Amino acid sequence: MDQQAAKQDEVSAMNIIDRTDEELAEIAHPMWADLIKYSNKGQYGKFVKKFSYNLLFGLNEVEMGKQFAKSELTRSLDPNFDFLGFIRRGEHVSCLYRVRSTKKEGEWLGRMVIGYEEGEVRIFAASVF
Repeated sequence: MDQQAAKQDEVSAMNIIDRTDEELAEIAHPMWADLIKYSNKGQYGKFVKKFSYNLLFGLNEVEMGKQFAKSELTRSLDPNFDFLGFIRRGEHVSCLYRVRSTKKEGEWLGRMVIGYEEGEVRIFAASVF
């Protein structure tokens, strides 16, 4: 077995909740920043590219696309967000963020749930409420 295959087996066997906060931050924050960027640009295909297979399979793409296109909030998220913390449970980590809009007053809670799928970190849920 070569080194790359051995490394892949090691990552596949690892539970994401075993990662340190620093390791999780290195993984999660760029993913969250990409969600905000692609949401603001209305680039649905890029927005969902890191979603887990099961999340994509369960989405009604027509309804999701309509909601995605019509929501003023999801098209005006401030790219500057505040990290609030991680919640570890089972085989997933909820990453919590304070987000603001460039067009609406107030603050919203952003949540992204990440975990491993076939050796890669994927998004299992994402929301702003």
